[in-house]
Amino acid sequence: MPMSRTRKVVLIISGLLLTVVVIAAIAVLLLIAVFRNSPPRIADNSVLALSVRGSMPDYAAEDPITSRFFGAPDLSLNTLVTQLKKAKNDKRIGGVLLEVESSGVGWAKADELRDAIADYRTSGKPVYAFMEYGSDIEYYIATACDRVFVAPAGDLYINGLAAEAMFIRGSLDKLGVYPDTFQIGKYKNAIERYTRKDMSEGQRETINAILDDQFARYVDAVAKARDKSPEDVRTMIDNAPIGARDAQTAGLIDGALYRDGVDDELKKRLGYKDSDKLRRTKDADYRQVSLDSLGLNDGERVAVIFAAGPIGPGSSNDGSFGGEQSIGSDTLVKALNDARDDKGIKAIVLRVDSPGGGTYASDIIWGAVESAKQKKPVVISMGDAAASGGYYISATASKIVAQPSTITGSIGIFGGKPVLKGFYDWIGVTTEYVTRGRNAGMFRETEPFTPDERAKFEENMKKFYYDAFLPKVAKGRNRDVEYIDSIAQGRVWTGTQAMERGLVDEFGGLDRAVEVAKQLANIPADKSVRRVVFPAPRSFLQGFFGGDDDERGDANAMRAQQHQRAVLEALPEDVRRTLKYAALFDRMQRGETMALMPFELKIR
Repeated sequence: MPMSRTRKVVLIISGLLLTVVVIAAIAVLLLIAVFRNSPPRIADNSVLALSVRGSMPDYAAEDPITSRFFGAPDLSLNTLVTQLKKAKNDKRIGGVLLEVESSGVGWAKADELRDAIADYRTSGKPVYAFMEYGSDIEYYIATACDRVFVAPAGDLYINGLAAEAMFIRGSLDKLGVYPDTFQIGKYKNAIERYTRKDMSEGQRETINAILDDQFARYVDAVAKARDKSPEDVRTMIDNAPIGARDAQTAGLIDGALYRDGVDDELKKRLGYKDSDKLRRTKDADYRQVSLDSLGLNDGERVAVIFAAGPIGPGSSNDGSFGGEQSIGSDTLVKALNDARDDKGIKAIVLRVDSPGGGTYASDIIWGAVESAKQKKPVVISMGDAAASGGYYISATASKIVAQPSTITGSIGIFGGKPVLKGFYDWIGVTTEYVTRGRNAGMFRETEPFTPDERAKFEENMKKFYYDAFLPKVAKGRNRDVEYIDSIAQGRVWTGTQAMERGLVDEFGGLDRAVEVAKQLANIPADKSVRRVVFPAPRSFLQGFFGGDDDERGDANAMRAQQHQRAVLEALPEDVRRTLKYAALFDRMQRGETMALMPFELKIR
């Protein structure tokens, strides 16, 4: 039944009124935020409560409006380290309580957090850790604190480290899909998730070397923190999980207490009376205390650029509005160019936390780093991973700073295409090709490469590896190409192993990278610096109405990507990983050469 004219008019007017109401509501929120955005009142000798939980990205933009009306987001690593830095210098803060929950943080970020805790402890103020229960990495973080407490019913699942590699060749065989691929580098095993059903010798060798290195440092760190021998710690790990009371008896923790019992311990340490109530400062409130108000973050300006996630063309996703973080070459190049051309910026720190990605996008970013380095120092700070394409964009920097547990290297590439003829036959699809040009059908999806096509494809890949990847790494690291090739071959290294081979210059986190940048910029050691994030974080209103990216006309595409990411986030983790591998295979089908880690390494 057709809609009447009157009904159409009513709907149009209703829509306009709704738009006006929404705009008015946002205006009211803005006004309230402006007038109520005063710093919180922090009581003397109070305890700052911080939570370690969730994925803990390197950086997450914090908008005052979003935080005030929708709650502060989970702590990023950058925010958590900043909170500890402020608490160290804030005379009103008497101590810190670190509530360690289940977290997706990697080992390099855990090391960076332990470094921040150690720096805070130089103030003489106590920092206590409380866990309801914890696995290896949560316990590893907690042992950096003065005292560690676990709920009486809790357990320590410190069972040791395990690494997992997933293979989908069996699924491809069932679907009639044949992977026609090529790799450069003995250890460039990323393609093997499609071509094999189990680990190759090279992949097993690499994973065992990484596990040996990480496990040894984990055991040594726990032994030192808990005043145990490494042999004792290994024995306890072999007998885990361990209940809280048994862990206390064994000296792994300082008490099996509920949260109020931990509060009582803090009150004793801070000199409270028994009748006093512990003065607690919430993390969300303390975030409103500026660094400036404590005499921090002042001086010459140093740009900090965060690059997290797989590398591809176009715009980055910072995760603010859903989905995993990703590095878009357009966004990152613009940030590097803006920092390069800003005369007030004395140095640039590029924080890289990436397993790599497309070779073309990686090379474009490499060019921007090289260009920026001609004007001012560029220092790389590596997070959990800076491998393959992630190392490619780092190699030309003035200096590279990484944690001992950072996963890096993986200097190699792979490519190919899925041959779908068996799948198409199964579902009854037929295709025909009409081409012009000898290699026009190179990436047709129903046929493997012909010998001539494969030769051409391999020639193109070798050209990138031998004429671009290796020489650029060799130049950046001031080594000859033959040496770089000998330690490349797609091999993944820990930060410790990379340091031994000249791929990394120093150990440390973002703070150390800023100090190195400061030195290279000839800023006096006794002078502090102001960190400026590039690109400037998107505000709530920019996210709601659109910002610079929308002005380029890709607003609808960005929203579609956000919806797509939201759907993926709702799926089980293993399903997401499988779909991610399938999407990667689709990119290869279009002829894109990949510079990715040889496996998705999760050590838990």
